[in-house]
Amino acid sequence: MGLFTRRNQDTAGSVDVATLEVAPALAALTGDYVVDAAHSSIGFTVRHAMVTNVRGSFAEHEGTLHLDGADPSRSAASIDVKVASVSTGIADRDAHLRGGDFFDVERFPLMSFRSTSAAYVGGDTYRIIGDLTIKDVTRPLSIDLEFGGSATDPYGNERVGFEGSTEILRSDWGLTWNAALEAGGVMVSDKVKLVFDISAIKQA
Repeated sequence: MGLFTRRNQDTAGSVDVATLEVAPALAALTGDYVVDAAHSSIGFTVRHAMVTNVRGSFAEHEGTLHLDGADPSRSAASIDVKVASVSTGIADRDAHLRGGDFFDVERFPLMSFRSTSAAYVGGDTYRIIGDLTIKDVTRPLSIDLEFGGSATDPYGNERVGFEGSTEILRSDWGLTWNAALEAGGVMVSDKVKLVFDISAIKQA
């Protein structure tokens, strides 16, 4: 769904972002939104024992979006995740993640993201940059999100959808626990892929 249209193109075929016009469909989406946690997911994938991937998600989270269809750079996002809601499908592993070796949820119950800037990248992709806080460490994070569309649901709610992913090094946020393997390598990779699938409802 092309939400920007080309206005000028040079002889080499390149397009300056400044020459992109906002399509009316995107401009109409301007407003404030609340993330619908029941129809959204925030998850992760991490390499385990050097041979396979473990996937998990956080069941409890809340967030808000401000979309500016006329000027996407003025859009913003705020998300809080209850880290104790982590689930990988194995109770013992989830308990370990909640403990002091990892998230230490008793002391640090929330993982949060606050955007500082946004930009249109091209096609249906937008880049949002902000600060991710895990435990007591805050570091910058860039996320590319693909706009999935908009619709009015059967209850009259105006919805928008975005999905995307990014990669982090968990050690950058002080999540350094590991165990060495006899054959070499470590139990849990430092690299973690974060995955987002967001449905948000426009507020009156």
